[in-house]
Amino acid sequence: MERSPVLSTLQPYNLAEARWAMQQEPVTVTTQTSARSAGNQHDFFSEGDYWWPDSANPQGPYIQRDGLTNPDNFVAHRQAMIRFSRIVGALASAYVITRDETYVRQAFRHLNAWFVNPATRMNPSLLYAQAIKGRATGRGIGIIDTIHLMEVAQGVRVMAKAKSADKRSVAAIRRWFADYLTWLTTHPYGKDEMNAKNNHGTCWVMQVAAFARLTNNDTLLAFCRNRYKTVLLPEQMAADGSFPQELRRTKPYGYSLFNLDAMTTICQILSIPSDNLWHYQTPDGRTIRRGIDYLYPFVANKPSWPLKPDVMYWENWPVAPPFLVFGFNAFGQNDWLQTWKKLDHAPHVDEVLRNLPIRNPLIWLE
Repeated sequence: MERSPVLSTLQPYNLAEARWAMQQEPVTVTTQTSARSAGNQHDFFSEGDYWWPDSANPQGPYIQRDGLTNPDNFVAHRQAMIRFSRIVGALASAYVITRDETYVRQAFRHLNAWFVNPATRMNPSLLYAQAIKGRATGRGIGIIDTIHLMEVAQGVRVMAKAKSADKRSVAAIRRWFADYLTWLTTHPYGKDEMNAKNNHGTCWVMQVAAFARLTNNDTLLAFCRNRYKTVLLPEQMAADGSFPQELRRTKPYGYSLFNLDAMTTICQILSIPSDNLWHYQTPDGRTIRRGIDYLYPFVANKPSWPLKPDVMYWENWPVAPPFLVFGFNAFGQNDWLQTWKKLDHAPHVDEVLRNLPIRNPLIWLE
């Protein structure tokens, strides 16, 4: 593991973020509710980003405008979850760096609020995510919203053996994630998302892998490894290493970055000595390295991007992508590391944070 050059780059950012996190009080899904939610106060609720009122029928069902985010949608739960992820990820990173138990105690205040305390906990399901007014009370594609629980789960793994970690809380948190995994793998929404042909299918595997590792679910870990090798890599990657389903979107640059980040995170979570996904190759030669080789030049030199600019947030990308630091860790490609070191490690644009679930690489480089 190549933690030292990564540590020297991230330490000032991680410790600054941890200072912020130490000042934060818990905010969960029960803090704010929406009258448009069909669930109760413990249910996560969000609305589809690209759905808008119909000017020809203002009281009717919303209509879609791909790539254009409706600013009037309910996003409080999503923002609370991203904030929670930032807090736990920062505190876990600071604990890795310093071994200071005060970071662990603060993290468990937030973890208990979200997963243990009956008054404030979130239900371990996602029935009401990415709802559309007049069309759906929730959708399977809403499952992508909980990618921000991955650094929470990984933070628990990192801190679980600390002296200040409450063993009963750790057990209760693992039970919450086990319950959520059951829902993700059995509910029709979860099955729909698993079978998605683009980044949604990738993110289902990425989440299930992260949560299965926390809960020691070897059956699901093996399932995810197999799905990466037999479905994700061969069906989503073109021969040149690009992702055609992402390139056809109105934000092809951002979506390509996002899907490659997710694919490499899967490799980082799931690779074991007997089944190293970093070096897995499909019969026709597709590999995760080919994906990094395809996209890297457009991160190092964004003006060389051959397609139209993204319709929104074009100017906000790239930030320091996980795929470069995880790729460097796997392959030792120094130019990837040097490019990653120069990019933004502390983005604050909401849309960037939403599409950057891995913000604390230190806790993943075990």
